[in-house]
Amino acid sequence: MSLASPMRLLRSSIHPDLVNLDESTFHRKAARGIILNGDNILMLYTARYDDYTLPGGGVDEKEDIIQGLIRELEEEIGAKNIRNIEPFGIYEEFRPWYKPDFEIMHMESYCFVCTIDAELGETSLEDYEVKNGMSPKWVNIHDAIRHNEETIASSDKKGMSIERETFLLKRIVEELLSGNCMKQAS
Repeated sequence: MSLASPMRLLRSSIHPDLVNLDESTFHRKAARGIILNGDNILMLYTARYDDYTLPGGGVDEKEDIIQGLIRELEEEIGAKNIRNIEPFGIYEEFRPWYKPDFEIMHMESYCFVCTIDAELGETSLEDYEVKNGMSPKWVNIHDAIRHNEETIASSDKKGMSIERETFLLKRIVEELLSGNCMKQAS
């Protein structure tokens, strides 16, 4: 399966330290999964940052975006039998890049609604993810929004990611939980 048509842009976010987007730019694609069961959503909780994020991450250079989504969901949350994958939208970010060769990172997060088996398998987290205390958790979506907003208000360790995640959670509530089109784990 691959993405046949372009996804809609949900939001474009520019880090406040960036004043010129014409500098050398590194482009990164990420795939993120939206997995719902009623008002509950499967998230990654990160103890180091005390926040909830959608499972997913960077897609390899020549990897299909859907294959990247499947790989990331299997690695981060132990998802099995990932199916009914439907596009939700793209969240675009421009951030300062602190590595040689580039000044800016342009990240596009491709978000998909999908269904997985209710039973999760083993995760394959990377070392930094383990050290940051990442773990999959089912959480009420309204509680996740409230929690992230409290973290935004009180933490000095937050970055642009929590802003993205909180925006996406609110958009999911508006678009997927207000009607009958929600996906559930089975």
